[in-house]
Amino acid sequence: MKISIKNRQQLLAYVAVGAVALFLTDKIIIRPLGNLWHARSERIVKLREKVAEGTGLLKSEQRIRSRWAEMQTNTLPVDASQAEQQLVDALYRWGRDSRVNVNGVVPTWKDGDDTYRALECRVDAAGSIDSLTSYLYAIEKDPMALKLQSVEISTADNEGQHLRLGLLVSGLVLTPPPQQPTRQP
Repeated sequence: MKISIKNRQQLLAYVAVGAVALFLTDKIIIRPLGNLWHARSERIVKLREKVAEGTGLLKSEQRIRSRWAEMQTNTLPVDASQAEQQLVDALYRWGRDSRVNVNGVVPTWKDGDDTYRALECRVDAAGSIDSLTSYLYAIEKDPMALKLQSVEISTADNEGQHLRLGLLVSGLVLTPPPQQPTRQP
């Protein structure tokens, strides 16, 4: 079967046009649609994860709300002097209960945003490893809204029987939101 030169040229032109059309179809239609499909699939997976997370939060709403209410009741008072007194008294009480010599407590206030303030107390204490451990445990187990920011322990003698404790404790004070003025009709 012989193909004439004219038919062969037409056939090659059709094949060339078809190849260019396939190339353009791939570049203009197939790849962008594939990328769009892939991006859409990833977004659906992320949305499903968010829905599952939200469902889990809804299921545990009561537990979270009760825990938050408990945390709010255990914060320090809004009045600065009452908050300082409460925290300093507690630090000295835990020291007496643990047989730790609390040498000093220095309170300082740190302002947060409009919703909270922090009362930081630098505590210098001394005692044995057992008494210091008991002291730290008493601070941690108390329901008061406290956080141990830093703990430094050093030896006061050559044998390591008497230790010094440097502690930075932060207490949380939740400030109530400002009252909105009521409009008179």
